[in-house]
Amino acid sequence: MTAAPDALTEAERTRILAKSARFDPPAATLADGRRDVVGLSRDELAAELAAIGEAPFRARQVWHWIYHQGATDFAAMSSIARPTREKLAERFVIGRPEAATVQTAADDTRKWLFRFRDGQEAETVYIPDPVEDRGAVCLSSQVGCTLACRFCHTGTQILTRNLGAAEIVGQFMAARDAYGEWPSPKGETPRLLSTIVLMGMGEPLYNYANVAKAMTIVMDNEGIALSRRRITLSTSGVVPMMDRAGAELGVNLAVSLHAVRDDLRDELVPLNRKYPIAELIAACRRYPAASNARRITFEYVMLRGVNDSPADARELVRLIAGLPAKVNLIPFNPWPGSAYETSSAAAIARFSEIVMAAGFSAPVRTPRGREILAACGQLRSAVGARAGS
Repeated sequence: MTAAPDALTEAERTRILAKSARFDPPAATLADGRRDVVGLSRDELAAELAAIGEAPFRARQVWHWIYHQGATDFAAMSSIARPTREKLAERFVIGRPEAATVQTAADDTRKWLFRFRDGQEAETVYIPDPVEDRGAVCLSSQVGCTLACRFCHTGTQILTRNLGAAEIVGQFMAARDAYGEWPSPKGETPRLLSTIVLMGMGEPLYNYANVAKAMTIVMDNEGIALSRRRITLSTSGVVPMMDRAGAELGVNLAVSLHAVRDDLRDELVPLNRKYPIAELIAACRRYPAASNARRITFEYVMLRGVNDSPADARELVRLIAGLPAKVNLIPFNPWPGSAYETSSAAAIARFSEIVMAAGFSAPVRTPRGREILAACGQLRSAVGARAGS
């Protein structure tokens, strides 16, 4: 008897999670035996503190100091008695990734190369809004990537390992450190680091367990308190995990589409050979957080003479008809050794006009931070190149 579709999907999710676990980071324990408390869930933090004889309320205090106040040292936790602070410092640390390099572009885009305890590195970018005092922090989820998308610089770097929850949330916390954005702003108080986009190095849904844990920490109302409406997860189309992310996290969804025909998308985004366009669009239609107020974003890199024709634009409109969606048109950002060229301004404008005429928003993204290789598709740490890259 053939398994039901739901059973097949669950089996595929189990397979993806098991494969992902093989790339998990090393334990968050220092050589001296102290445990990093960043990245622990509330329950895990409470259990760690209970193990050293602390009452449940202590976990709430420590959580507040770490994620609301931004404390990096137990000595700063003034609401906790000094002997208890000293006991905590003997057993735990409050970690941050090390900024190996920091670059700032002429448009104030800032890029960090963060180094983790085992020496692995990943890049994080802050993209300020050109008009308002706010901006997005683009987080990485893996060191390298398995997807090998042809137009993406990160795709030239083999997957070394997943980033842990502490390393993912730690990127955002370190960015907040740099901009002095502690304590966490209340409610809708304006903040420079106003949104998170999981669009950096790696495929977030191939590291779902760590990404979900990190975003749950970020969304906790007694800590960083960023709402799910201010978080966007970008995927190249790991269809079985899209359903799970929608059910468990409900954050905004962005889909790296880049082609409207399977033969071309098979070439540009090899994952399409496993989850073709029809399955991907069907998963978008199922995504529970999608609404007119929270549209699915389709990312579309404009490649000269490859995917930028009026016929491509019309087929895109047909594919997404009836979806609450918008299309971000991204002029290709060159990187050393890339084989593609950016579409002409005229071709991009014509493409946008066709999509907008069908009732969809189709803004052309202004490249940000190109000169420091901080723009879309340009992120890559210095190690682990693929052969021929």
